[in-house]
Amino acid sequence: MNKLSLKRELPSLLLLAIAWLVGWYLYLHLPERVVGHWNFYGQPDRWTSKTASAWGLPGVISLMYVMFLALPYLDPKKERYAEFDRVYTIFKNLMLSVMLLVMAAGGLYNLGYNVPINYVIPGIIGLLMIVLGNYFGKLKQNWFVGIKTPWTMSSENVWNKTHRVGGYFFMVLGLLIIITPFLPRIWGAVAFGLGIGLAVVGTFGYSYWLYRKEKTRT
Repeated sequence: MNKLSLKRELPSLLLLAIAWLVGWYLYLHLPERVVGHWNFYGQPDRWTSKTASAWGLPGVISLMYVMFLALPYLDPKKERYAEFDRVYTIFKNLMLSVMLLVMAAGGLYNLGYNVPINYVIPGIIGLLMIVLGNYFGKLKQNWFVGIKTPWTMSSENVWNKTHRVGGYFFMVLGLLIIITPFLPRIWGAVAFGLGIGLAVVGTFGYSYWLYRKEKTRT
């Protein structure tokens, strides 16, 4: 496991600083009551105070950053993180960036800008899935990051093969999330369900199949 360094953490710290600056700006300019959540179709379905809206996500982003710092030290397989340190850093900064973009989109909406939340948020999440999926094959066996099933954690070979194939599954999921808002509601729900099924059930089943196949050869 590589040691912490200011050079490596600087992008993450900049993202945190931007999040708190955006929160401060929103707190000064938002009305007292704002939209706190949107449903699957981009329609407001929950309201909250400007205080919670402005400071909530910066707090969540900060906690997420601390979590990413702590996980390698808590993992019984902590020595493996040095093998995918660059990918882990990419994952961390991607997650922080996505939360910041979601915060900015919601903030602009609540400030009165015509932000198409039903397209923007799925677009952000879908792109995240595509980029993460592209790096899945480079993850090494650990307890916190990646596709963790009883079979991937029992076999290094199953882990590696599942993550290579699972990466494609997650990229397909990301693409389906992006196009879902452009489809009729029923077809959008079907596409989203298929994507989730492929990413969750597909990787689970594939890892089990690989494990059984490996055991029959021994």
